[in-house]
Amino acid sequence: MSRQYPIIAVTGSSGAGTTTTGKAFSKLFSSEGLTAAMVSGDSFHRYTREEMSQVAERGAYGDLNHFSLAANHIDKLESLFQDFGSTGTGQYRDYVHDDDRALIERGYRPGTFTPWRTLPADCDLLFYEGLHGGVVTDHYNVAQHVDLLIGVVPIVNLEWIQKIHRDTHHRGYRQHEVVETIINRMDDYVQDIVPQFANTHINFQRVPMVDTSNPFTAREVPSADESMIVIHFRDYMDVEFPRLLQMISGSFMSRQDTLVIPGPKLPLAIDLILRPRILEMMEHRRYTW
Repeated sequence: MSRQYPIIAVTGSSGAGTTTTGKAFSKLFSSEGLTAAMVSGDSFHRYTREEMSQVAERGAYGDLNHFSLAANHIDKLESLFQDFGSTGTGQYRDYVHDDDRALIERGYRPGTFTPWRTLPADCDLLFYEGLHGGVVTDHYNVAQHVDLLIGVVPIVNLEWIQKIHRDTHHRGYRQHEVVETIINRMDDYVQDIVPQFANTHINFQRVPMVDTSNPFTAREVPSADESMIVIHFRDYMDVEFPRLLQMISGSFMSRQDTLVIPGPKLPLAIDLILRPRILEMMEHRRYTW
């Protein structure tokens, strides 16, 4: 952790909603005039899309998938966090998605990476969104470098519904292919993704209020209006629960460390909960110069 160069990380699995949460953070940073170095977890994948297919065909790693630590440069991710916390800089790159028009127009193929390069200078903070921001193992401790670690974790059936819907409607996959991916990476989900949520400072868990008992036959993703958000605080003694209950209509406490809010109130909750923490980080940062 670093007072001078703070790091915020949002961690969660594919289809969990980390990208949406990341957009909320971007708006928050912009409204406060903060310059954040935005880093995606996809950029730390070890293989290009083509290489990943070749590795799988050779059976070199069994059913290798991006949840697996072995399929990612966790060492480089930890180095980035450590370097940024110490010096305000570090090495990163971009993964080229199918809809990354700017990178594709510059000649990069979807499913590949840009070269490693140095983060822009004079950033107020580093923001990471991806799969492994809270990893702690015998070999790595990524979480120790993060000043504010957020978990985004819908209940698992909803997570699967969201992934199936996204990958079939926006990424061109067939449903049976997405379901096969979910099954193949289940061990890595349990071993490498789930343990991170014990290391987070705050977890946002979306719970649908409609039947999701068979996620593989669901035709629609439950809407925000059909959901509640369970917000768990690791260090809850400093949380102003009375203020949050007053400001967020329809909210209630389910435990002394847990706030439950209506789904449509998530953007408001993110602002009320996280804006003060970020401003406090910036205040501490000013005192260190």
